[in-house]
Amino acid sequence: MEKKGLVAEFKEFIMRGNVLDMAVGVIIGGAFGSIVSSIVDDILMPLITMITGGINFDNWFLPLDGNTYATLAAAKEAGASTLNYGVFITKVINFLIVAFCIFMMIKAFNKAASLAKKEEEPAPEAPTTKTCPFCKNEIPIEAVRCGFCTSVVDPAGEKTILASK
Repeated sequence: MEKKGLVAEFKEFIMRGNVLDMAVGVIIGGAFGSIVSSIVDDILMPLITMITGGINFDNWFLPLDGNTYATLAAAKEAGASTLNYGVFITKVINFLIVAFCIFMMIKAFNKAASLAKKEEEPAPEAPTTKTCPFCKNEIPIEAVRCGFCTSVVDPAGEKTILASK
């Protein structure tokens, strides 16, 4: 068994098609994430702040040095360590929006895929049997007489011409 060098193994790994696809997905996902972050930070959070009467999640923090600061920026400027739960709330909202957008994209993709699959399905085959109107057994569609009860049936199976009973 031939030993491959680390560089050769890495090159083989990185050149796999699914690894390249994943890299493209990560890059597009990062760009998409920055768009969603901008929507949350620049559009939604100011609206939520306005609706809630001026509550700004970015200034919800707990200074760990015991002092009081007016804003998170003031605490950072003073060099205080802070527990930034308001920023965390913003990130959770951001995540929920990203998750919802991905859900909607996957839902649309699945719908498109199912529509394409329906277009590819062949038309159903014409029936090869019919039901005898008297005994209710399945008989060939071309039959003019039932093989079970011997009734005479229309070849189209629409009406009974004569019953032998």
